[in-house]
Amino acid sequence: MKKDIKSMINDLSKLDHSKMFNDDFLLTWEKTEDELKSVYKIASILRQMREENISSKIFDSGLGISLFRDNSTRTRFSFTSACNLLGLEVQDLDEGKSQVAHGETVRETANMISFMADVIGIRDDMYIGKGNTYMREVSKSVKEGNIDGVLEQRSTLVNLQCDIDHPTQSMSDMAHLIEEFGGIENLKGKKIAMTWAYSPSYGKPLSVPQGIIGLMTRFGMDVVLAHPKGYEVMEEVENVAKENALKSGGSFTKTNSMEEAFKDADIVYPKSWAPFKAMEARTELYGNRDFDGIKSLEQDLLAQNGKHMDWECTDDKMALTKEGKALYMHCLPADITDVSCEHGEVSASVFEKYRVATYKEASYKPYIIAAMIFASKVKNPEETLSKLLEANNVRHFQ
Repeated sequence: MKKDIKSMINDLSKLDHSKMFNDDFLLTWEKTEDELKSVYKIASILRQMREENISSKIFDSGLGISLFRDNSTRTRFSFTSACNLLGLEVQDLDEGKSQVAHGETVRETANMISFMADVIGIRDDMYIGKGNTYMREVSKSVKEGNIDGVLEQRSTLVNLQCDIDHPTQSMSDMAHLIEEFGGIENLKGKKIAMTWAYSPSYGKPLSVPQGIIGLMTRFGMDVVLAHPKGYEVMEEVENVAKENALKSGGSFTKTNSMEEAFKDADIVYPKSWAPFKAMEARTELYGNRDFDGIKSLEQDLLAQNGKHMDWECTDDKMALTKEGKALYMHCLPADITDVSCEHGEVSASVFEKYRVATYKEASYKPYIIAAMIFASKVKNPEETLSKLLEANNVRHFQ
């Protein structure tokens, strides 16, 4: 059924998103429920406009700056797509080709790249205590640059993944759930199992499971975090999840059994991550440039992973879910047994069954990022969206 853009704009007008203007998007739990719902609504409107071949450009010129300190496919292209959808061009900051390598300060770099930049997207997820801190330093620097008259506008910042949260991923995942279950109100009471899964690699960030438990508990879902002993996530994020569940009427529980987590689950999210303590140790070793220590830690962690190869999403485990029909989710790329690796997070049969669904899950990310930018750069989103709809400029001529 075709969605009515005017009615969606009307729904958006009932939400309080006024404080999002000229603000960053760093952690989902820093945003109000109305603000999160506003992002979903704007994303849905932008997607519908594109499907109806209506241009959603709000910029005639300007830059979106991207800085990826870790490899990326989906998020990198999603950020570029989001900026392009709104009329911004994208310039990637390659620190190896910049003066950062020569000791340029964060404050100086942030100002020098932001003369005509409206948004900065950063992915910095590998080192505990570093990524989110760095993003806030960049944000502070461009705020000061704007106040000092160096920058004509303040570049707002979107967290494309840090050591604490992956808001564009978790928000995209929830947008997928909203669509699958027919509305955000229908997520209340649904059980989602965020479980660790075996991987033949080490060092996968904690921000995906932390993002899921930090967001899904906001909307009354029953969230179960499952992992073997020793694979704990940040305690501070667990505390956020507990507080969210108390406020929303949902629940947050933990278990060391993948089977227990899968039992009667409506949604399963089997995904490998490195233990918090190991990531702390890794951060310290890199800081000390102890590369022999890093190699030793890697071998220890791979051996530790190898003790839990039974933590795999299989057809037998999926049969434990609600009516054996739980929705399988993954941020991609998944470690698929006998496809991308000898033994991994998910069996080939399970992944193939849900492959198209995971691709659809990923498809929400460009619109979520675009909505985050839109809410930050437009003071009255309803009025601007209405003007875009009224102008009815075609996105491309057919």
